[in-house]
Amino acid sequence: MPRPRKGARLWLRPERKFRNGTVAKPVWLIRDGQHEESTGCAADEVGKAERKLKEYIDSKYSPSRKERDIEKIPVADVLSIYVDFAVPSEEEDPPGFKKFMGRIKRLNEHFGELMLSEINGESCRGYATKRRLAALSARRKKRKPGQAIEDDQLPAPEEAEEAPAGGRKKKKLKLRPRTGGARRDLEDLRAAINHHQEEGLHRGIVKVVLPPKGLPRTRWLTRDEAAKLLWTCWRTREAQKRNHKGKPGPAVATKKYPLRHLARFILIGLYMGNRAGAIAAAAMEPGLGQSFVDLEYGLYYRLAGGKRETNKRQPTAPIPDRLLAHMRRWAEMAKKSGATHFVEFNGKPVASVKTAFATAAKKAGLGNDVTPHTLRHTATTWLLQAGVSIWETAGYVGMSPEMVEKVYGHHCPDHLREAANSPRKPKKRTNQVHEKVVVSMEQERRKRMSAS
Repeated sequence: MPRPRKGARLWLRPERKFRNGTVAKPVWLIRDGQHEESTGCAADEVGKAERKLKEYIDSKYSPSRKERDIEKIPVADVLSIYVDFAVPSEEEDPPGFKKFMGRIKRLNEHFGELMLSEINGESCRGYATKRRLAALSARRKKRKPGQAIEDDQLPAPEEAEEAPAGGRKKKKLKLRPRTGGARRDLEDLRAAINHHQEEGLHRGIVKVVLPPKGLPRTRWLTRDEAAKLLWTCWRTREAQKRNHKGKPGPAVATKKYPLRHLARFILIGLYMGNRAGAIAAAAMEPGLGQSFVDLEYGLYYRLAGGKRETNKRQPTAPIPDRLLAHMRRWAEMAKKSGATHFVEFNGKPVASVKTAFATAAKKAGLGNDVTPHTLRHTATTWLLQAGVSIWETAGYVGMSPEMVEKVYGHHCPDHLREAANSPRKPKKRTNQVHEKVVVSMEQERRKRMSAS
């Protein structure tokens, strides 16, 4: 049985004496099978030699960065180069890092062994179908026995299993064409290929075909719904099952209020229209990875310290007077409790409120379409309904005017007011203007004839 091959490693070559009397001092070498090369590092430069070994291994396994034909470039190499360029910092943005690496992992599992030339509409549509089927499978596993099928799962009449003896045919479940997850993954694939081309690393054109965009979510809360949600968060008490003399008893309400931190979250979202991340990161002092609320001047610096500006705009905005009064009061309370952020749970800043928000929405009798992002829709809608212009609304909540007009424009059709109030009866058409012109021309002709 052949001896297993050792990988790349460091080896300290001992001191050597030559016939001419010269002496070669000990030096670290990199050995990799039959290949051997010097690091130029002395025996006491172990750290430097290890860095040389790391560079050697990276150069060995990293893709060749020279212009090649798309038929010879694996998609895995393209994704690897893109990760080195675009990966977010794990320390500054743990959720973003986790999501980004999850998308890259899914893309690599599906496309990694393909060549760039094999990326086309068919392969992209196949990936979108695979993602939808995976989502359906996950929902089936989570669904409890007897639970109703969700509205995005439909029976497909054309796809039915063979009926058992004496029984009815079983219909397979089919997902509606919700392709948001697949589209987001393929957008990363497109960005990776575009980056690869911009670096001059391949020849040829590769086009990633994206699934169609889904309809924008326009669910917003009425003022009654918002008040009901706030009140639910404030008064909901935790219920625990207690035993009485060894016998199980009913769930008893305790003095704990597990949803009260959401009341602050909701108020900030309704007044400011922030994204959930900017609300959760709101702090009383500036710092890396957190938004800063200047209570003295009443300004909300949405963009977290140390982060780059992206397409998801997070401009600085003034805080409404009513919300500012609340936030100043919360800051005074924080001096006693030691809190550093405006929204905290059990003494720590919240990273996500999805679970708690879903619980609050359910208890308030709202649909499962009400999410933390609904607060942003609500704030934008209320501004437009109050008569604020599209331009000012976009600047305040951090959207483009085009996006506000496209998604929320139906809330402020003021430019159609003149058309709405115009008379509905058609005007009587006359030829008075034409007749006046003809008469004036005839009079002018007669004057000329009489003068001659």
